[in-house]
This record gives sequence, structure tokens and C-alpha cells, in this order.
Amino acid sequence: MKKLLLSLAGLATCIACKNEPKTEEPVEMVEVVEEVRTPEQEVAYAIADASGLANWDKVSEVAFTFNVDRGDSHFARSWKWNPKTQDITMMTAQDTLTYNRATVDSTSMDADKGFINDAYWLLAPMHLVWDKENTTLTVQDTATAPMSKEKLSKITLTYTDQGGYTPGDAYDFFYDDKNMVKEWIYRRGNVSEFSMVTTWDDYQDYNGIQIASDHKAPEDAVHLYFTDIAVKTEE
Repeated sequence: MKKLLLSLAGLATCIACKNEPKTEEPVEMVEVVEEVRTPEQEVAYAIADASGLANWDKVSEVAFTFNVDRGDSHFARSWKWNPKTQDITMMTAQDTLTYNRATVDSTSMDADKGFINDAYWLLAPMHLVWDKENTTLTVQDTATAPMSKEKLSKITLTYTDQGGYTPGDAYDFFYDDKNMVKEWIYRRGNVSEFSMVTTWDDYQDYNGIQIASDHKAPEDAVHLYFTDIAVKTEE
């Protein structure tokens, strides 16, 4: 809904002479657009708010290491990210690369794909409201969580087949009555069967941003987790 606010700007009255008429400056028209959210968007915002969305504008740097254990195999990749400038540094055992997301080229594209994946795992609840274009949201009030079998609520974020590195994917977020994500399902290409399902555990507060640092798959087939998490904010 759009509301039109009329503000009387600078009503000037000349008092030097009582016979001199008053003069008025033109009325300034200010247009304010009020966001109208669907019920699904209201749920999305509630989940993002529970994860600290209101504090995100203060964040000046995020650092973290993304770890994956599969059996005896271990993979780790570290990042430093300035959300305001989109300057990113990737650090691995083999290489260090700094780039800006506004100028991704052939030398930084693979790193950027890795960053999108790892940062999505870190802050997925925020993407429920950040990713508004080429997405749809659906909500189920009561659903059975795939791992714990608890009765939770579910919101599904589906990407269209346009844009991004992996278009057409879908994510089912299972959240509790405090709007905290407890488990999720990743469905590549929006197929009915899941590609991956994990827990969302070990929430901690990082300068007002709630992050789940631990994600386990059924039977510990895969263990994804974050270390060295640091969130810097502006004073």
C-alpha cells in the first residue's frame, strides 16, 4: 500500500511589517512505499529475524572456515567477507585468492561458486528474505522433520531455473516455535527425493547473528561444520 505524506516545508512569515503578506514555499510531495508481505513472506521474515536479520546492516566483516568430513576424508576452506564492499578472500591449503563479487571473472569464478555454497550454509535463514527474485515460498504449518521425526513447521524456498550457479534447486527448512531452523532438506533441481538432509545444531550468537555451526547427515554419512567464526560489526 502506498501512502502519500504531505509535509509543509518552511512556512515563512515576514514580521518586519504587519502589512506585508505572508509567503509560503511550495508544498513538497514525499512518496513512501509500504511493503506488503504475503503470509509466506511473514514466516520467512520471522525466521530471518530470529537469526538476527535486524543486526545484519551493522556487519562489516564475516570470517569462517567451512569443514566437511566424509569417512576419513577432511576438506576445509576459509573465508573473509566484507558484505558492504563484497570484497572476499578465500584461503585453502593450496591457495589464497582475493576478489570482488562485482567483478567475478574466469580466475575467480570457481572461488565464487565455493563462497556461495559455504556462505549459504552459514546464513541460509537470511536467504529466505534476501533471495526474493526468481524464488517462491510455500509454508506447511505441521510437518515431520526427516531426522528427528519431530512435529515442526516447514517453509520451502524454491529457485526458478533462471540465474545463479545452481538454478532450480529447493530447500525445505524445518523450524520450531521459536522460528529457529532445526533441520533442512536440499533437493537438487526441485526433485521430490532429497539430495541431502542435515541437522542444524550448536547455535551461537556472533554479535547479534545466530549461527548454527554443526550439521550432521543421517548415520553420520557427512558432517559439515564451521570453525573460526567471527562477525565484526560497526560501532
